[in-house]
Amino acid sequence: MEELNRMDVAAFKAAPKSNIILVLDNIRSRNNVGAIFRTADAFRISEIVLCGITPTPPHKDIHKTALGATESVAWRHTDSAVNAVTALRESEAQCYAVEQVQGATFLDEIKPNPTQTAVLVLGNEVKGISQEVIDICNTAVEIPQLGTKHSLNVATSAGMVMWHFFMHLRPT
Repeated sequence: MEELNRMDVAAFKAAPKSNIILVLDNIRSRNNVGAIFRTADAFRISEIVLCGITPTPPHKDIHKTALGATESVAWRHTDSAVNAVTALRESEAQCYAVEQVQGATFLDEIKPNPTQTAVLVLGNEVKGISQEVIDICNTAVEIPQLGTKHSLNVATSAGMVMWHFFMHLRPT
């Protein structure tokens, strides 16, 4: 770790975080959840809110892809993504549904406000984000795609969106 200039868990917890929160709406795969934790660690995400059926640590399948990031990244579980997003909006956060919906803004056109918390909502691998959650988000964000497939893996999408927002909201 020293050669890579990486901090330990205690130093990570004390370090400034990016002004980004993730909300995972009924993601079913433990491997996807672990991969999202690992990427959240890389970008010093403030918190992950695991909602509904989204699996929670500790679990060997989450650990397999998280590689310990469940110990460094703050997280909590709640039964309802609607309640989580509603509470975050009430705290003045800007909530972005990462989903292919009519009226969505392409990711490269999003310029988050550095004085506001950005909440990135990611949904179920098959059904996506529930419509009720999409309806209460401020904006829908779509990752432009030019290939033959119409979707990306949720952990891949999470990484791309986290990177974009991190570049605008990186901690000082």
